[in-house]
Amino acid sequence: MKTTHALTMALSALSAGLLISCVKPADDNQTNNPDSQAITQESTVTADDTVASEPSPINNAENTTITPVDISANTAETYLTHVANDIVIPAYADAVKQSAILHELAQAHCQQTPVSGSKLQELRDQWLILAQAWAVAEMINFGPATASMSNLYINYYPDERGLVHSGVADLISANPNLTPEQLAGESAIVQGIPGLEEVLYANDSLDAAQCDYVISASAALSMRLQGIENNWQSNAADLLAINETADNDQGLNQWFNSLLSLVETMKSNAIDQPLGITGTAKGHLPAATAGQSRAIIDAKVAILNNALTDPVLTAILNSNDESTVGNNLSTALAETTTLLAQMPKDLAAADKAAQQALYDQLTDVTRIIKRQLIPTLGMRVGFNSTDGD
Repeated sequence: MKTTHALTMALSALSAGLLISCVKPADDNQTNNPDSQAITQESTVTADDTVASEPSPINNAENTTITPVDISANTAETYLTHVANDIVIPAYADAVKQSAILHELAQAHCQQTPVSGSKLQELRDQWLILAQAWAVAEMINFGPATASMSNLYINYYPDERGLVHSGVADLISANPNLTPEQLAGESAIVQGIPGLEEVLYANDSLDAAQCDYVISASAALSMRLQGIENNWQSNAADLLAINETADNDQGLNQWFNSLLSLVETMKSNAIDQPLGITGTAKGHLPAATAGQSRAIIDAKVAILNNALTDPVLTAILNSNDESTVGNNLSTALAETTTLLAQMPKDLAAADKAAQQALYDQLTDVTRIIKRQLIPTLGMRVGFNSTDGD
């Protein structure tokens, strides 16, 4: 990119309060520092610290005394090992796989330009699968992806000022023969899943320069995702503090607060703010250019359902012969899934009542996690919790 263009991009990001996202990520293959993660778990709140004015009927049990289950060091180690091997690493592996498929398709379809019709549609369809795969991986709000800020290079969202739209167009114009190596040195604004969405969905056909961008962006994205997966493969025990369960509950706290963060950020950034439910609308829905916001929310709700109704976790919750928390979670998530299934692909096209119902349903899920699940597990809500249900 030309120097003047790069300066303009940096100033735009600074004016948006987002310059931090333009810092080049650290090496994804270095071990994450557990001490940097532990700080988010220091604050403790009780089940009554954030009382809503009108609690949902499903949460009437939240006013009862919570009796934490007894989680031994061995049980915690077994569960966290299961989380690493069966939930976290497969999520990143799938994102790597879907990005590689998109890259291979782009190489095949871009041998002759312009690319349009069924070939362009095939690229779009694969992009959506990739976007959903990353939406699932965003449940892991700690570790190498966030420590190196690679998550911002993978998914620059929310882009409240629409920087991706102009940034990608300017980049392609200035670099019609863009390579993956060149792209890797650019800002987060012009990389990753939003950049690919912009090119694939904002154009009726792809010319040679746009094809070079799709090939380079998918290659750079694959390398970044592979680095994160490799880090987890090598360092899962440290990243989830699996070998430290006898001394502290850092791994459990990180994991459950990460799931809570997924609900809160989804509810705020991807639903409330862009739809203007509790205030003035700002920003845009996820996958707005593609008109596929529901697919992204579906993916997040599905992984929450898998993680929070997981049989290994359910066995821990039921170890005191009390299944209320697990049943409440399962019911709330099932109702959320049903509600989403009745909404259009583009959530902006849903009527206001349906949008409000989705927001309220996610508020129920948040309350159950904060006031029932986390206290039952003897965990703490981290001070990075920002929902304020």
